Amino acid sequence: MNMTNTRIIELKEYDPAFFGKDEIPESIGGILWPKYKNQVAIEFPSLKTDWRWQLTAQGWIGYIPLSQDLGIALLPKVPLRNLFGMLEYAYRLKSLEFLDSVYECQSLEEYYEHLAKVLALRVLDRGRKGFYRTYLSMADTLPYIRGRLDMRQLLRKPWDVSPRCSYHEHTSDIEENQILAWTLFCIARSGMCTEHSLPTIRKAYRGIQGFAKPLPFGSDACIGRLYNRLNEDYKPLHALCRFFLEHSGPQHKVGDRTMLPFLVDMARLYELFVAEWLKVHLPKGIEMKAQEKVNIGEEGTLSFNIDLVLYELDTSKPIFVLDSKYKAPDSPSMDDIAQVVAYAEVKDCTEAVLIYPTSLVHAIDETIGRIKVRSLAFTIDGDLELAGEAFLSDLLKLNK
Repeated sequence: MNMTNTRIIELKEYDPAFFGKDEIPESIGGILWPKYKNQVAIEFPSLKTDWRWQLTAQGWIGYIPLSQDLGIALLPKVPLRNLFGMLEYAYRLKSLEFLDSVYECQSLEEYYEHLAKVLALRVLDRGRKGFYRTYLSMADTLPYIRGRLDMRQLLRKPWDVSPRCSYHEHTSDIEENQILAWTLFCIARSGMCTEHSLPTIRKAYRGIQGFAKPLPFGSDACIGRLYNRLNEDYKPLHALCRFFLEHSGPQHKVGDRTMLPFLVDMARLYELFVAEWLKVHLPKGIEMKAQEKVNIGEEGTLSFNIDLVLYELDTSKPIFVLDSKYKAPDSPSMDDIAQVVAYAEVKDCTEAVLIYPTSLVHAIDETIGRIKVRSLAFTIDGDLELAGEAFLSDLLKLNK
């Protein structure tokens, strides 16, 4: 898909947009409704909508390629610079030396393409130095002896002239490189990139494809990996891969081509951003656990995944249970309150805090049983660093 020749429908978070009956082909509605109803609420032309299409973005941002001539851009309510800053924290991209140029991007699609080219250039650079290799344990039936013979197999079948051997192979076809190959493969078929970056992306993919198979990986494969002095520079590469793999939606066919949408769940992004910002800025003596799984009951068949828990480092005692909510209500909902109280109870913690991206008209500061429940704002419509400092200051005051 050539993005420069594509008509793009722009939708802003939660703002309904109306289009004439003939502005959107009915076949496009057949793609949107079953595949992207969680991202875009769609009302087909009817008496209810005055025979117009009604499309409303549902808290997601990104780009959905619908055909070779039409795509939907889901725009954030926050300024683009702030969105880029949130992504920078959430996906640990601060170590990459390209942020000034990224902030000059005028759209999320441009941002995607810029990061894709950065990844491709860094893969090419690593290829010039040599892709990381390591020894893998292998076992196979060979026409010759290599490594250690499988004596049990030999004694069972002494007439078999092809011995089974266990050996180590020094190879570059390993997960570290396979993740890079798969990510470049996904980017190349996404339809998001133009001729400004595609030749570089294809060159990088061809380069690494000769050393590692592009096996399918999810974004989780990029998290919690171990690095050493020989592959330390893979850490930012895998951070970029996580960004692309986490936001590649389900594929669909456009003509004879497979397209991959780029979609960011703002609720998930806000949750990751708050966690990563706190990880960098928490004072000494406090440690944080994100997405902590807590089993319930003796059998442990039920469990909670708690957004954030802050602990005293010396005693391992929980100080706060935090739950981030990407919504802007006048006051916290009873569901939000009940959820964070349950989290606090299961952690035996008396301080529960709901975090919102804007200041609430009616903030909560109440005691429920033995749990003190409050709401705080980590705003994202202004300077993110100042907002984070104000939030952290307000949070720490609660423990005094």
